[in-house]
Amino acid sequence: MNVRRSAAVLAATAVIGTATPAVAADPSASPSPSPSVAIPAGLYGASDPTYDGVWRQSLALMAQHEVSVDPADTAVAWLAGQQCASGAFPAFRADTTKPCDAKVMVDTNMTAVAVQALATLTDRYDAQVKKAVTWLKSVQNKDGGWGYSAGSATDANSTSLVVGALAQAGVTVPNLRKNGKSPLDALWQLTLPCDSKDAGAFAYQPDKKGKLTANADATAAAVLGGYGETLAAGAQEDADTSVGCREKEDDMLAEVAADNGAAWLAKTLKKDGYLKSALPGSEDQPDYGNTADAVVALASAGYNDQAAASLGWLEANAVKWAEQSGPAAYAQLIFATKAGRGDVHDFGGKDLVTLLNATGPTPRAINSEPPTASADEVKASKKDDDGTLTVAWTVGGGLLLGALIGFGLMLRGRKRRQ
Repeated sequence: MNVRRSAAVLAATAVIGTATPAVAADPSASPSPSPSVAIPAGLYGASDPTYDGVWRQSLALMAQHEVSVDPADTAVAWLAGQQCASGAFPAFRADTTKPCDAKVMVDTNMTAVAVQALATLTDRYDAQVKKAVTWLKSVQNKDGGWGYSAGSATDANSTSLVVGALAQAGVTVPNLRKNGKSPLDALWQLTLPCDSKDAGAFAYQPDKKGKLTANADATAAAVLGGYGETLAAGAQEDADTSVGCREKEDDMLAEVAADNGAAWLAKTLKKDGYLKSALPGSEDQPDYGNTADAVVALASAGYNDQAAASLGWLEANAVKWAEQSGPAAYAQLIFATKAGRGDVHDFGGKDLVTLLNATGPTPRAINSEPPTASADEVKASKKDDDGTLTVAWTVGGGLLLGALIGFGLMLRGRKRRQ
């Protein structure tokens, strides 16, 4: 199974991430083939980067940031150097001295994840971030969302990645409209209604007849998109699980959609603790990457008990998968462990930070991490806050209250990560 099934995986044969089995095998039993291109010095991972270079680099850099590791300057520069003059990013281009032409396939997923990483890490690349944001805005669909490539049909994964990138870059996302439609309208159109079997889940896209089918990967992505979060979203206060699926509220569109999606994920994960993927010609198998994504989404929604339970399953089962899959997988597990309040230095007996760092250039600095707040500490903090409201779309610590109140997107009693 792929490291993460972004829009590319669902839309085309070319995948994002290395194609690895859903069941973690012994990496030494089937060695990876030699990459068809030379691995640049600043790039994380040793596998062929043709389809996932920017993806795995962005996740690795974000994960290092989450655990107080300052990445090597060469690693950040490599990512920024992948950008085309248009502002968009491809999955990989070996020769960055040549300008991008029609043969260089850029897409929204790579551009969005690169923006998430560069905007999170440093202000040295503000110009590049702005160019990427301008390109993403220019390819917004008429329904308010984004597809994998410019002009392709809107899907939940791509739209959510772009929303997280734009929010991280300081864009007031609800104000970004095309033909009167915002990205939040696009996400809502992909939610299953409350009177359906999979109430609150998100579909990747409608089928040819317009039918929506619940998709766990799309739901995990859309929960973060609804909250305006990046792939590295942190845990929030415990959710009110008694609310259930809520009907559309125009003044709370993003929060309602994200809350409903998180509730569906929590229900889906409650039985086994992990998500499954169906591979053609084989039985359903555990999907480690999507389970890690779901842990982040659940914690971001305040489903901390279920997030912790699924994180426990990952600790017991996902180490070999990550060893086989490489830096993006390690990054996903770091995101999940941080969100689920686990220990990144003792994940199934392994130090995820050390393992990730070993896949790329030596970090510039490895700093001491601030202690992760326990569930009791978060609850105590909630009492001390005395109900203070914050906003899901806040970026860089600045509250954009004036702009967002007009759209009714204040979170009622909900704390978001700043």
